[in-house]
This record gives sequence, C-alpha cells and structure tokens, in this order.
Amino acid sequence: MGTTFWLVDAFTDRAFAGNPAGVFIVNDFPHPTLMQAIAAELNWSQTAFVKRLSSKEDFEHFHIRWFSPRDEAPICGHATLASAHILWEQNFTKKSKIIFESLAGPLTVTREENDWITLNFPQKKLVECALPPALKQALVTTNGEVEITSVMRDELIYVVTLKNQSDLVALTPNLSIIETLDCRAVSVSAHGREGYDFESRYFAPRVGIPEDPVCGSAHCRLGPLWAERLGKKTLMVYKASKRGGFMKMNILDNDRVTMSSKAITVCEGNLAFDLPNVKADELRMVA
Repeated sequence: MGTTFWLVDAFTDRAFAGNPAGVFIVNDFPHPTLMQAIAAELNWSQTAFVKRLSSKEDFEHFHIRWFSPRDEAPICGHATLASAHILWEQNFTKKSKIIFESLAGPLTVTREENDWITLNFPQKKLVECALPPALKQALVTTNGEVEITSVMRDELIYVVTLKNQSDLVALTPNLSIIETLDCRAVSVSAHGREGYDFESRYFAPRVGIPEDPVCGSAHCRLGPLWAERLGKKTLMVYKASKRGGFMKMNILDNDRVTMSSKAITVCEGNLAFDLPNVKADELRMVA
C-alpha cells in the first residue's frame, strides 16, 4: 500500500546542492488536481510524474509532466534530469536513451560515461525589450541598484544581463515586486568566474518558487544568448544560487541545445496511499 517517490538533487554531483526534484513513476497519471496537490505538499520547485509509453529497439519511451507548487510547468530541465536518473538507477530501463513526451514536445535524454546525463531541449528565442520600472526596482543588492546591460524576454520570462558577476551573487531581489510582473519568472545572468562562461540566477515567486537553485529551462534561452555574445557553441555554466550547480552546454544548429550534468538521489519516500486516478471532487477522501 502506498506510492514510492524519490527526491533527487539535479545539476550536481553531491547531495544538498543543485536543484531538488520529486520523481513519481506511475502506471497512469493521477488526476491533475491530485498531482498539483502532491507538488504543493512536497513544496519542491518541481515534482515530476513519469508514465511509461513503450519500449523501442534503441530507446525507452515515457511521458513526463512537471508541477511546481502552484501550477503545471510547460517545461522543466532539472526534474527531467532527475527523472531519467531514477529510471536508470532504479532499473526501470537499461537502455541508454530515453525520449520523454511532454508539453514542450519530445525531449531526448542520454546516459553518458561517468554518470553524466545529457538533455536535448528546444532553444527559446528572445527579443529585446524595455526595462520595466518595477523590475529595475526589484533587482537590488544590499549595496543598492545593480548595473543592467540588457533586457530581453519571451512569452514566459524576462532575461536580464548584469555588468558584474559580483552583483549577480549579491543580488537580493524584491520578490513581492517580481511577483507582480507580467511574466512567469525572471532570469538574471552575467559573465562567469574563472572556468565558467556565464552564471545565472532564476526567480519565480508567482509559481511558488522564490529562487530556483538551478533552472534548466532558463538555459534554453541563456545558452543561445551567451553563445552568440561569446562566439562559441560549447559553454561551461554555473548557477550562482546558494546551493550552486553546473552544466556543460552545446548549442546545436537545429534550434536545439544540450545540457549535460549529473544527479544524485537524496532520499526515497512513500505516500500513505496509492495514486488512483481520482476525480477532483474525491480528493478530500484520498487525503
């Protein structure tokens, strides 16, 4: 009785770093309201639910859905990395290639040597835009305002570039202001310290994520942006949150990017009930 789930730290090679994600491997997806309730209860930045579709000769086929504490996410890198890690670690598949069907389309994940895992995700195009006064007001450090060199956005997030990496690390944004902006999140980046091409941080209070420790999907935007600025297609990236995280990126010619990193299982848990495909009005009975 009950349902097993795992907590995995992604985009890191050590526990209590990177970005934590919950992973459920299910025979059928529960009602979306129940998946949302579980994600809110666990309160990690994302909880993934993974359903097997089929087994092909050269890859395993799954369907993945991601939930923040407040909504179903349109795309998520770290929970995809965490899910693939569990599928291999717990022997749900022995094939080195997985294809996930998702709201973002097919996502390919491959198992590499030395426990590295590579995600193949779509690039996201950005357009330059004016700096909203509220966003300027929100992005501050303990020493005051930061120097912003560019502002871009797409349909979901603002992407802000700072002149100084030290300001990125010292950033103490006003999350209440960010939550009022017409966007899902704000990504802030700057040139990286030695050994890294760029660093970034990611704030999404509107969906219950004050700061996402390592946001993979943001790099679908940041990777192409910094590749163009630096004139290179292979990038080493650091996430400058308190937990930290890393990845190696390749910018592909087919409007895709790859993100390679590691993941580590931190704990295994068990819900006190099975995950039935319940109707929304039955959730109180399940809980």
